[in-house]
Amino acid sequence: MPRRSVRRHATTFETAGRFAATIGRHPREFVALIVATIAIAAIITNALVFQKGPHPAPIFATRLLFKHDAALPPRSQAVQPGPAAEAGGQAKLIANIQRELSRKGFYDGPSDGIWGAKTDAAVREFIHASGSKTNPEASDGLLRAITASNLKPANAVASNVAPDPIAKLIAPSKRVAAVQRALADFGYGQIKPTGVFDPDTRAAIEKFERDRRLPVTGQITDRFVRELAAMTGRPLE
Repeated sequence: MPRRSVRRHATTFETAGRFAATIGRHPREFVALIVATIAIAAIITNALVFQKGPHPAPIFATRLLFKHDAALPPRSQAVQPGPAAEAGGQAKLIANIQRELSRKGFYDGPSDGIWGAKTDAAVREFIHASGSKTNPEASDGLLRAITASNLKPANAVASNVAPDPIAKLIAPSKRVAAVQRALADFGYGQIKPTGVFDPDTRAAIEKFERDRRLPVTGQITDRFVRELAAMTGRPLE
């Protein structure tokens, strides 16, 4: 072998030996250098090959995932009405019923959206006068029936006629009519809710008072009204 070739191989082996000796003296630094070199190479490869969008971007391209997510339409969530909204709608419905009953002459209270004793009595009087089978409860059907009706209460008085004090005393009473209706509904006689206190009404009241162990008066007293309302489960006035 020529001397020049032998010298070249000797130099190569000497350089490799020195490099190996250096690695042996500093193994941690050598490993760190290799890791840093790999990381830099990965970043450069990603920037030049994989990334198509603006920086910053992830190391590994996720273009397909982003396109799939972008193609999905936004989800729409239906808004359910809460209890407050439902209560407001019911109050508005009751106020409209009160307003229509007032226009027809069956109700003389405020249109406050509260289903009280006056509203209940007015609705029942209208249902009885019209012969309707509508339930005495706040509903759109009840409102439509009242709006479409041309009925007037039996005790309505023309506005251009001066009120007669005696006629006012003997005129039908909504309270009496409510009592008569409740007594008839619970089997205390075949009483018609005319609003006029007659002997049949007195007899029915006396029968009710005996059944409930009350003083027998035959009159519509406050105690009688309370007991009757408690039995029927609804206000009478």
